[in-house]
Amino acid sequence: MEDIIVLKFGGSSVSNNEHLKIVANKIIDFKANNKNIVVILSAQGKTTDKLINEAYELTEEVNKRELDALVSCGEQMSAAKLSILLNSLGFDSISLTGWQAGIYTNNSNQDALIENINTERICTELKSGKIVIITGFQGINENLDITTFGRGGSDTTAVAVAAALKAKNCYIFSDVDGIYSSDPNKVQGTKKLTKISYDEMLELSNEGAKVLHNRCIEIGEKYKIPIITKSTFNNNYGTVISDISDEKIEKNEIKSIIKKDISRISIIGNGIIRNTDAMVKAINFIKQNKLEMLEFNVSESKISITFKTFVSDKMLEKLHNEILMNK
Repeated sequence: MEDIIVLKFGGSSVSNNEHLKIVANKIIDFKANNKNIVVILSAQGKTTDKLINEAYELTEEVNKRELDALVSCGEQMSAAKLSILLNSLGFDSISLTGWQAGIYTNNSNQDALIENINTERICTELKSGKIVIITGFQGINENLDITTFGRGGSDTTAVAVAAALKAKNCYIFSDVDGIYSSDPNKVQGTKKLTKISYDEMLELSNEGAKVLHNRCIEIGEKYKIPIITKSTFNNNYGTVISDISDEKIEKNEIKSIIKKDISRISIIGNGIIRNTDAMVKAINFIKQNKLEMLEFNVSESKISITFKTFVSDKMLEKLHNEILMNK
């Protein structure tokens, strides 16, 4: 098939009918330049949380199989609504559940792993000219039971489907317009990254950055699918997560500084294990600010510092400015 583009929209992007109209217009814009469009949707807003809370109001011990059956309804609602809207605007579309889209998983509930995707139904619908809308976060196991992938699982659906279809790109749309050098809600003067490697992004996700599900990054790297994070609500450039093959063979560069929980700060970048300047700056910063360090660990793409006590967002901002702004 001709180049396929996969677009994924998160819960905040489809939280109400007005947002669904914005999403529909984004899809129509892509359709104008790309014949084959596959869309992956999360549940609207806080729908999943609401369904989980309602289940636990019934009993403290919720059967996991039935919980998967319940929470999968959220994505089905958003996918059907978007398809109704696109069809009303004159653009042929069809909504498919995870199992209708051929997404097969292992037998785990709540954190199922994708084992195989049979793309036959998706390709048939694309060949007929339809925009294919697939529910994120869910599949079906060998017993024909619904399974779900855990928090952020729609990201994993999107990249896995992109890999199975050998898609040209996978766009992840949310209410943020890319990956930043630190959390812009906590640190002033952060810089948006135009590109970042899979390894660096995986470190960021593992350290608590909530932009992408870590499993989707692993799939993207395995199948070399470029992942592009953008905002649903503006047309700003986003961040491309890829191999960054156009860069120098060896390069030491700090990309982001992030705080996990209350007492750990991590400095993320490629070739960081060879970046002695960053290590010296970090150690001097700790001494100058009289911080009590518990651990200082260095890996290929991360310096992780664990402190004995609480570290404030202000201290995160100071370290960010010291290392990234004072080059």
